[in-house]
Amino acid sequence: MTDTQTDPAPAPAPAPTDAPAPAGNPRARKRALTILGVVVVIGAIVWAVFHFLLAAPEQETDDAYVAGDVVAITARDPGQVTSIHADNTQVVKAGQPLIDLDVATTDVGLASAEAELARAVRATRSDFSKVNETGAAVVQAEAELARARNDLARRRGAAAEGAISGEELSHAADQVKVAAATLQLARSQQAQSRSGVAGTTVSTNPAVMAAIAAYRRAAITRSHMHVVAPIDGVVAQRTVQLGQQVSAGMPLMAVVPLDRVWVDANFRETQLRDLRIGQPATVTADMYGDDLVYHGHVVGLGAGSGNAFALLPAQNASGNWIKITQRVPVRIALDKGELRRNPLRVGLSVNAIVDTADTSGTMVGRPAVAAYKGLATGAGDAAVEAKIRQIIAANR
Repeated sequence: MTDTQTDPAPAPAPAPTDAPAPAGNPRARKRALTILGVVVVIGAIVWAVFHFLLAAPEQETDDAYVAGDVVAITARDPGQVTSIHADNTQVVKAGQPLIDLDVATTDVGLASAEAELARAVRATRSDFSKVNETGAAVVQAEAELARARNDLARRRGAAAEGAISGEELSHAADQVKVAAATLQLARSQQAQSRSGVAGTTVSTNPAVMAAIAAYRRAAITRSHMHVVAPIDGVVAQRTVQLGQQVSAGMPLMAVVPLDRVWVDANFRETQLRDLRIGQPATVTADMYGDDLVYHGHVVGLGAGSGNAFALLPAQNASGNWIKITQRVPVRIALDKGELRRNPLRVGLSVNAIVDTADTSGTMVGRPAVAAYKGLATGAGDAAVEAKIRQIIAANR
């Protein structure tokens, strides 16, 4: 019996090692991207709903700048600068002295005008006296003519009786002719003297009125030697220097009222459809940042685009043509209280947003009104008028 040997069981093969897992799970990555895309789409939809459906309609531009009045201070009459009372960046009030010019020449002119007025009053008073004088001459000439006529009548009677000669009668007739001519001359002189003062008084006589006007002119010229601020504001562009000889109309400095500045927002023509006068607006300035917001309203739309008023306007009818969207300036008035608390400067860049929800207003500005009161001219000064009355009374 042969022994049968069973082969030993083969050693178990080593378990296969797992292959290295790929970096990241494609399925999880795809799921994450899908979720992200859905979130982005939902966010875009929400933004679109709030921006186009729920948010108030508005127009915005960053092509906007602060504008304001630059009140020119010029010399009205020539003179030499003797004092400068304000400089650039300084605040001045209306009526505050700015510049003084040399008053020596104007004082001489005022004294000369005063003397001329006194002379005119005295001459006019003399003319009134001449009326009385010529009136007395007329009365005297009438009496002489009456006496000569009576003498002629008596001599005619005596001549008829042969008491006097014909030569004496002829002399009496000549005396009547001389007396009549003297009366005529006296009446002419009386009419001439009356014509110079007829219907007037000393104060309303043409010669006196001309002298009064000359005195007022000299007083106005004298007042122009003292230049004052016409409005509250900040001094800018001072060019005049002490001792400088200035001529009439020469710019001396400027005053900018910073509490009355506005914004010129240059909107594209495609943004103007819903813009109306009176619509509320908000403005942020680069100077202060977005945290400080100014409030205002639209007060007017420009009469044309900037291109229309350019020094060399485009000639679109010649050569090649490319359509360019034009911009029209829209004026936005700002709250004065906000301007006083946080003043803006002319020329600063701002961002303007206009709420166009209410389109009931007009697209044309309001009727013109006076923005500022008239400047003082020096005419009608109470002190000057009192001085004129004093001169007339002293020489009447």
